Amino acid sequence: RNTNIILFYYYYYIMMNSPRLLISRQSHRLFCRSPPSSSSVTSSAPPRSTAHRIVTRPSSSSSSSNTSAAAFSSAQPTAAGTAILLTAAALLFTATTNDAKNNDASLCSVAPRLGAEPTMLSPATEPKTGILFPRLCNGMTFVGCGVRVKYGFVKVYAVGTYMDPLAMSVIKDQSKPQLQKALLDPNYPRTIRIVMNRNLSIEKYTAAIIEALEPRMKGQDLESLEEFKKLNPPVDLIQGAEMEMTVRGDTLLYKNAVGGIGQIRSGVFTSALCDVFYGAEAVSPGHLEDVLKGVKKL
Repeated sequence: RNTNIILFYYYYYIMMNSPRLLISRQSHRLFCRSPPSSSSVTSSAPPRSTAHRIVTRPSSSSSSSNTSAAAFSSAQPTAAGTAILLTAAALLFTATTNDAKNNDASLCSVAPRLGAEPTMLSPATEPKTGILFPRLCNGMTFVGCGVRVKYGFVKVYAVGTYMDPLAMSVIKDQSKPQLQKALLDPNYPRTIRIVMNRNLSIEKYTAAIIEALEPRMKGQDLESLEEFKKLNPPVDLIQGAEMEMTVRGDTLLYKNAVGGIGQIRSGVFTSALCDVFYGAEAVSPGHLEDVLKGVKKL
């Protein structure tokens, strides 16, 4: 860009100075003395006073023609200067536009990385259902997904997990058993996102969740199961319906399929929920394995 600016001022300098030079030359031709005739040429130069007396003023016809020539000459460099200015401006505009395009291209070609550099937040795809999961959810980062299979072949829903990178930074480099133990602790914040792969009645959905939770709660705080039922309106789930369960300690923040938000305060409930998805008998083993791998990449 500095080169373009220098080029612009170079053309501007030529435009401003060339007309003056040409005009001064034309003025010199207008006001110099007439060339001597062959009869007046002598072997010696006349005195200065005589030289002043022999300077002749051009005739009116000659004066008008010379004046026109001077006007044409003075106008001609002005037009040339204008052309130079327009050319320089066009060159500067083209160079600036190319620089902007190059800058945009360089930004787009930056490799996506977490941290200070730009990150390409393309969604992740659950391979068995093709369901997409965004990279961010409720301020947390995607770490893995899987599918819930019933009767050995019915793909009921896809499930994905989002973790807090700051909370997991201390343990992400630990062994697999230690990571799984940390996943069972509800004090590590996470969001569990469920996306239906098929239509299902709300009764069957809530019954399946409660069926998985109840034995893990060991008879404690069972009234929270009824609270969970009430958080789901009596509307059947369709393919693509989404539910989000955000766990923070003893608090579950639940978002149902129609966008309603509710809350359950129970450490027993949240611990059992973590065991459903991250325990030894997780409802989706593929989801658990993918999460264990993804945590190490945070």
